[in-house]
Amino acid sequence: MEHITDPIDRRLLDEFQRDFPVTERPFQVLAYMLGLEEAEVIDRLTRMRATGRITRVGATIAPGAVSASTLAAVAAPEERLEEIAALIDAEPGVNHNYQREDSWNLWFVATGPDRAHVNDTLARISHRSGLRVLDLRLVRPFNVDLGFRMSGETRNVPGPRKVNCSAMREGDRTLLQALSSGLPMVADPYAALARSLDRNTHDVMARIEALHNAGIISRLGVIVRHRALGWSANAMVVWDMPADQVDTAGPALAAHPGVTLCYERNPVEDIWPYRLYSMIHARSRNEALEVLSEAADLPELAGARHKVLFSTRCFKQTGALIQPKEAAA
Repeated sequence: MEHITDPIDRRLLDEFQRDFPVTERPFQVLAYMLGLEEAEVIDRLTRMRATGRITRVGATIAPGAVSASTLAAVAAPEERLEEIAALIDAEPGVNHNYQREDSWNLWFVATGPDRAHVNDTLARISHRSGLRVLDLRLVRPFNVDLGFRMSGETRNVPGPRKVNCSAMREGDRTLLQALSSGLPMVADPYAALARSLDRNTHDVMARIEALHNAGIISRLGVIVRHRALGWSANAMVVWDMPADQVDTAGPALAAHPGVTLCYERNPVEDIWPYRLYSMIHARSRNEALEVLSEAADLPELAGARHKVLFSTRCFKQTGALIQPKEAAA
């Protein structure tokens, strides 16, 4: 990997993107596996966070498990692009905002504790920008467990995990919000997290394990910034097909090497007909287009028209908003 020349840093980013230890001294576990001192592991991860190679060591939450979210887009005039991107970024519920190569050029994810919160976010953006907002709601995921192999080796795509929302308990939303922001980079991060929430350390660790086992925490580990690590050619590919074709096309596309995300969303009548979405994260445009060419030849996608939207700029990337900011504070 051209951006990560240090073999220890590469292993840190490669081997600990999921299944991060839930124990009193998790960085000590990593240190033992890497043949390092605990302090050096913490220092390396802290440095990579400061330089933008990782966003956090923390959790990603299964879509729709404890909060609401939607993918949205606006067609911003070129002369207003910066203004409208800043307007979108200012919304606390927006956790991703990308410019893509299309007339619908700003694509963002709006999150919140419930659907009403998301609706309010979209309504404010539409009112303040004067633009129509496409609301592209998730129907079902086929693969949303995004992860990157620093070695360049083909990774095994985990199958969709069943989510048991009945596992949620009082106080879990606050805990999940904190985990989405990231664990403290200290020797005892779970104890530090517990102190910040005025809770018992062992109770916090038990709840994290329970939420992970229930699929509510979809991934616990090092969350990387893929663009900073060399995956600079990122294409969202959308596919126009009948709803019944998605049943077979979705799993086939999700399993295809090089496809990093895959899910079904509701189309918008007469404006945006696409139902099946996939992401290709590659090191070059040619590499991404090669993956797409192979995917388009899958028999399950026969006859499906598609559109490719390469990302050109990342305006915002952070954890989801699970509860209102005032509650999180």
